[in-house]
Amino acid sequence: MLRSAAITKGTQRSPNRAMLRAVGFGDEDFNKPIIGIANGYSTITPCNIGLNDLARRSEEAARQAGAMPQMFGTITVSDGISMGTEGMKYSLVSREVIADSIETACNAQSMDGVLAIGGCDKNMPGAMIALVRMNIPGVFVYGGTIKPGKLADRDLTVVSAFEAVGQHASGKINEEQLTAIEKNACPGAGSCGGMFTANTMSAAIETLGLSLPYSSTMAAEDEEKANSAARSAEVLVDAIKANICPRDLLTKNAFENAISVVMAVGGSTNAVLHLLAIARSAGVDLCIDDFERIRQRVPVICDLKPSGRYVTVDLHNAGGIPQVMKQLLDAGLLHGDCRNVEGKTLRELLKDVPSEPSAEQDVIHPLSKPVYAKGHLAILKGNLASEGCVAKISGIKTPVLTGPARVFESEEACLAAILNNKVKAGDVVVIRNEGPVGGPGMREMLAPTSAIVGEDLGDKVALITDGRFSGGTYGLVVGHVAPEAAVGGMIGLVQEGDSITIDANQLLIQLNVEKDELERRSSAWKKTQPRYQTGVLGKYARMVSSASNGAVTDQP
Repeated sequence: MLRSAAITKGTQRSPNRAMLRAVGFGDEDFNKPIIGIANGYSTITPCNIGLNDLARRSEEAARQAGAMPQMFGTITVSDGISMGTEGMKYSLVSREVIADSIETACNAQSMDGVLAIGGCDKNMPGAMIALVRMNIPGVFVYGGTIKPGKLADRDLTVVSAFEAVGQHASGKINEEQLTAIEKNACPGAGSCGGMFTANTMSAAIETLGLSLPYSSTMAAEDEEKANSAARSAEVLVDAIKANICPRDLLTKNAFENAISVVMAVGGSTNAVLHLLAIARSAGVDLCIDDFERIRQRVPVICDLKPSGRYVTVDLHNAGGIPQVMKQLLDAGLLHGDCRNVEGKTLRELLKDVPSEPSAEQDVIHPLSKPVYAKGHLAILKGNLASEGCVAKISGIKTPVLTGPARVFESEEACLAAILNNKVKAGDVVVIRNEGPVGGPGMREMLAPTSAIVGEDLGDKVALITDGRFSGGTYGLVVGHVAPEAAVGGMIGLVQEGDSITIDANQLLIQLNVEKDELERRSSAWKKTQPRYQTGVLGKYARMVSSASNGAVTDQP
């Protein structure tokens, strides 16, 4: 029996049916599955501006496939617009709000399945958390990537504009050149164009099996994206009939596959946080150490921005995520028996994909000639991060640095110092009290990291934080330091000038201060009052877990 029978069947449900008749149900429609379409459309950001068209296409396709679609809205936050401001504290919070809103609407209305449509970074993990919480048939439709901006012969992304700020501050470009980059970086609809967080998570979800093959790398403005949205609705109707639910698909092996693909494409550090959170909601025993274990055996084979040369539409034209997965599968680096929402195994889905990428492109490398021999997201531990932290080590020449700490209590203070040339080669920049509790909300640090790169210090300066980094970040950057400063973590005890060692080869992050001195500092430490006592940020700070557990708010 359909789950929606709770509101459509029996004489006692006559008032319920009366309400449904007012929104378009007829007599025969009460026998059809009710599909929720969780629509993340908004004009807040280019990532989501095209979603309403996809929602309408999927709505019509669901109806033609014999279901009754019911559309409802959910929110988004534009990371790119809020970046570097107090508003960015709401970004990770929005992941929880999105999950809660989708769960609330679907369970309140006894929906039989849900098709979630999202664009900006937190839309995807938010929707996935909701899908696995409810465990009703579901499909995720990614709104698609933006096409690259063009300036002369350069491909631009929004990160180009962030880096241009640092270039302008150091005198490398003038204001006219800065404005030209600003005006050309984002040419239309779609999520940020490199292998940043949105495209990383869309790739992970395709690998997990809750999005259709090839859909994660399609451009937002191309017709194939709209066709894929329609096909997704048809697949969802079939999944309801076959009772294929998210937890049937999201096994430990499926998560290992997703991590492998994230490593292979050179994806965002945020994938660690989000996959941990999704797994926790799914009841899968995934931990931060699993990422390091898989990193050791999976190379980076895609040459993608931010540290590489190409954007996501180039990856799509080169064969997309299926081409990446086929190479990994053939090398024994994926679990081929994992299934997707169509009920097909990974091995079945990839049987017609070439074993080697086309020689006419160099976006996807063969495994025999990887971009990097090992994955790029290293899990470091040491006295500065006993629970672990995430280092993104792609695109750097020196994965080891020992230097004096430059301590900042906020992102804004750090950025001001960088732009005023007060951060020098060899420094270890520490930005703290930006964690899940301390921020609250774990802001991304794209502005300071881009400014460092823009001033040609990317290989000469390390930056560590209990906050996050944007998927557009590269250089020797270490985020998600846990425990965070606000709960008494060691990062809160660092003093200006302390020696810090970051050694990605040895997976070490160490505060080089005598044990007795650290014990003295720890005894003197006092917990500060939360920055926000009320509202969504106050509530979040009281509920959120450590970054090492995915910064979830629905922990048991």
